[in-house]
Amino acid sequence: MPATTPATPPDGAAAPVGRRERKKAATRRAIADAALRLFLERGYDAVGIREIADAADVSTTTLFKHFPVKEALVFDEDADQEERLLAAVRDRPAGRSVPAALCEHALTHRLVTAEGDEGDGGIAAFRELVAGTPALRDYGQNMWLRHTAALAGVIAEESGMAADDPACLALAHFALEAPRAAHGHPDPREAVTRAFDLLEHGWESLAGKNT
Repeated sequence: MPATTPATPPDGAAAPVGRRERKKAATRRAIADAALRLFLERGYDAVGIREIADAADVSTTTLFKHFPVKEALVFDEDADQEERLLAAVRDRPAGRSVPAALCEHALTHRLVTAEGDEGDGGIAAFRELVAGTPALRDYGQNMWLRHTAALAGVIAEESGMAADDPACLALAHFALEAPRAAHGHPDPREAVTRAFDLLEHGWESLAGKNT
């Protein structure tokens, strides 16, 4: 973030973030960083809330103002997460189906043991933490499902269907749930791909009626 921002932003530009907002964001980031460091060092279940608050130099009251439950400490908000998901559908190459685009997105962004993690120890460690902690897996997936309605809307737009078409909502829901198929499977990529294959074949017959 720049050290200074204009008092009056140009037309169409975002308003500068105030000092109070910057302080709140910094506190939130410090708490999340401290929590993740402790979880990675000792394991999620072995670390208490008071220890995290002490490590971040805040009170437990302040911690809970930013993170209402312990699981939320691991999944700090990502403002771009939903936009990347929707862009996977909107910006897919010509000829690629909606399920295929969502499969590629899941393999790239949602697979907890995705190929390529070996080159980034931080990502690999984070994904191992989540994959090995049932409470974190479930919480993260429930947060992910919040995007169901937005994804269903984009699927409807791209497929020429009504905005309230239940088929679009169903595809969105099952596409977001599909990465669960990788949990405990010896080949996570194959598991996710097979789950999306099922969605693909069902969607082909339905989408063909709207093209």
